Amino acid sequence: MSQTPFEYVGGLRIGTVEYVSPDEIKVLLDVESPESIALNTGTPRPFPRVNSYLLIPNEEGYFVGQIEWLTVERSAFPKRRGMRDFGLVDLPYPLRILSLNPLGVLYKKRIHDQDKFSFRRGMEAFPTIGDGVFLPTDNQLRSIVESCEKPRIKIGTSPLAGNADVYVDPDRLFGRHLAVLGNTGSGKSCTVAGLIRWSLEAARKETDGTPNARFIILDPNGEYARAFSNENETIKARIFRVGSEESSGEDNTNQLQVPLWFWNSSEWCSFSQAREGAQRPLLRRALREIKNGNDQPDLSDDFVLRRKISSILINLRNQVRKGDNYEGWKLGPKLEVFLVDIISFIELYPSYSTILSRIRDEIDFALNQQKYTRTNGTVGYNAFPVTYIESIIYELTNLLDSLGGLVYQSGPDEDCPLPYSGSAFADHLEELANQETNPQYFDYLIMRIRMMLSDTRINSIVGDEGDLSLTKWLTDYIGANKAENGQLTIIDLSLVPPEIIHIVTAVIARMVFEALQRYRKISSKSLPTVLVMEEAHTFIKRYREETDHNEASIVCCQVFEKIAKEGRKFGLGLLLSSQRPSELSQTVLSQCNTFILHRISNDRDQELVHKLVPDNLRGLLRELPTLPSQNAILLGWASELPVLLRINDLPKKQQPQSDDPDFWSVWTGIDEDGQVVERSINWQEIADDWQGKGTDKQVKIAKPYVAPTKEEPEDNI
Repeated sequence: MSQTPFEYVGGLRIGTVEYVSPDEIKVLLDVESPESIALNTGTPRPFPRVNSYLLIPNEEGYFVGQIEWLTVERSAFPKRRGMRDFGLVDLPYPLRILSLNPLGVLYKKRIHDQDKFSFRRGMEAFPTIGDGVFLPTDNQLRSIVESCEKPRIKIGTSPLAGNADVYVDPDRLFGRHLAVLGNTGSGKSCTVAGLIRWSLEAARKETDGTPNARFIILDPNGEYARAFSNENETIKARIFRVGSEESSGEDNTNQLQVPLWFWNSSEWCSFSQAREGAQRPLLRRALREIKNGNDQPDLSDDFVLRRKISSILINLRNQVRKGDNYEGWKLGPKLEVFLVDIISFIELYPSYSTILSRIRDEIDFALNQQKYTRTNGTVGYNAFPVTYIESIIYELTNLLDSLGGLVYQSGPDEDCPLPYSGSAFADHLEELANQETNPQYFDYLIMRIRMMLSDTRINSIVGDEGDLSLTKWLTDYIGANKAENGQLTIIDLSLVPPEIIHIVTAVIARMVFEALQRYRKISSKSLPTVLVMEEAHTFIKRYREETDHNEASIVCCQVFEKIAKEGRKFGLGLLLSSQRPSELSQTVLSQCNTFILHRISNDRDQELVHKLVPDNLRGLLRELPTLPSQNAILLGWASELPVLLRINDLPKKQQPQSDDPDFWSVWTGIDEDGQVVERSINWQEIADDWQGKGTDKQVKIAKPYVAPTKEEPEDNI
């Protein structure tokens, strides 16, 4: 027997509103309402269930609430209208009560004799006491979950809404930054890989050619190459890792290169641990001077002399500006050093010997006039009159005028990415240090830089070998015009030495950000790009304000903080993946407008997530510790309402290489499917790769010392 529309709607009623507040609505369930399975909604569906949806009719359609909790209260009598007890004595009766979180309004429209629904967050009027509460139909459930205005990318299904499809709009998902959080093994990496793949595949269906998309993955574990390097892959990926193309065995793999001339002054100071007093200014000055000489086709003798004389002149002017000339013990030793340099210049540059000799005479005259011998036999200097120093400055200026003027008074600053030689930079820095009053203060600084340049592991990444240009690097790492060389860049950081991994990550992120800044400056348009940071808690780690901001980890974090605050304006979106959200920078997390939350069991991490989420989702977030793998909660800007969803499946070959180790299969030699599992070891091959044997940059291993025998003299060893 068919039901009338009124009978059908009446069958969906399950309770009555008994309490209303801005953040909570309590509902008393009817005694006749289903206890476990609802059969009157078109298809069997469990009811009641935490985090499922209920409707309350209003003048615009339906008020939508999400179940936060259910409980049972005892009543002296059953609240059933017209129920006769036949003279029996009533015992305390159980009443079922549930609490709803207000979500929004499900608007109803009649189009072509069919009911159409659309969901919107927020409401103008709340329900009132006595309003009926109804179960949603399948059509209404789909309208609630599939409420995205531009459903372009399907990322999963909602088990609480009849497995309705969950779609997102990439403009909302990536435009205001996304954080994927969850414990190890909860499915974060597969979610990130899936979001990238499904986005590119959906874009490919809408265009005849290659999508003009750009994803850059910073991968510290080296797990994403497998997901995008399969044969017949429609998504073109460029993989950059430490090691040559031949050693990786993949055609699309290239050597990771982040040359040191990309580094700005802050990154140099962080790596070299330059101190704030005198070392950092000198380091910045050396960078500025070495970069301002790059407009020359080669470093001619005239330019080298010009740069050295410029250093002396700048130093003298600074001394006069600070008044150090009135303290002879400060300026005298520096003039002695300058005198030695000028004498050597006379021999090295004979074509300028005449004017160099005049400079030598002026310095020698000033020193002799102010020199005196202390009682202990050492040499001291009285205050130097300004006229003496001005005479030296005058002769230095004349020489520079003939050479082309001061080196660093025009041209780019120390942060401009202009090529220079690392060894030349170290030499110039040492030369500037020798001009200081206490050159020994800079010995450790220079030693650290030279150690880096001599380290083959580091030099293979930051060295200046080859013909890499800024244009080629931007084309390879960010993408060519219209993404002709691929839509995805995977930067494998797994073998980057720990001494520079934070600096390398910071430089890559900053170069991408600044490149997009300049793109908008020139074209007045943004270039949408997504920067993916895996294991974000390692590189975007929160720090105390009183900590020295010169540390490499803090410099790296500050780059991402700037991207989080300003990247949206230039088309740069962040996608963060982390298993420890409590360790992430609060500045970065607060700028993320969308969250995909997998299983989170740590109390501190749960507490932080509760603070970050702006919605009244106490009941929903309580499910985080018990979420199965591949299940997550989507909430924020990309979703009209918080949704518990099951992420789409990814084939094994498209999953990142983050599988749990198969201990039992390896121990027994047989997997669950009965296939033979082998783990053969060739430690010699691993040792050769570790020590660089068989490559062009093979590390020379020192031979062990052998004590001489009686027949063999010591000198022959």
